[in-house]
Amino acid sequence: QVQLVESGGGLVQAGGSLRLSCAASGRTFGNYAMGWFRQAPGKEREFVAAISRSSDSTVYADSVKGRFTISRENAKNTVYLQMSSLKPEDTAVYYCVAAVGNGIPTKRGRYDYWGQGTQVTVSS
Repeated sequence: QVQLVESGGGLVQAGGSLRLSCAASGRTFGNYAMGWFRQAPGKEREFVAAISRSSDSTVYADSVKGRFTISRENAKNTVYLQMSSLKPEDTAVYYCVAAVGNGIPTKRGRYDYWGQGTQVTVSS
């Protein structure tokens, strides 16, 4: 069992930056691929980014590529999402996710654990 707790959300102006953090419980953090999803009001939850267990691979949604960076520190049981050049359309609740097994999934059904989410609001 893994518990995920996100932090770092808030209100920021367009063009600004935020860094989200996700702290995971347990001693087997390094066994999980980690990722972020988001859900805007009235929209489906969508994939944002994911990182492999050893940080050697990452994948991003086209909408955030070049602006967001996912990273992890296995020694701290933490995954991060650095968000830059934020746009109003990035406004959403951001969820941290963990997947057992190999690879770096992009489908929500592949993730086994979800955090409660943190709100990011980008004003124009």
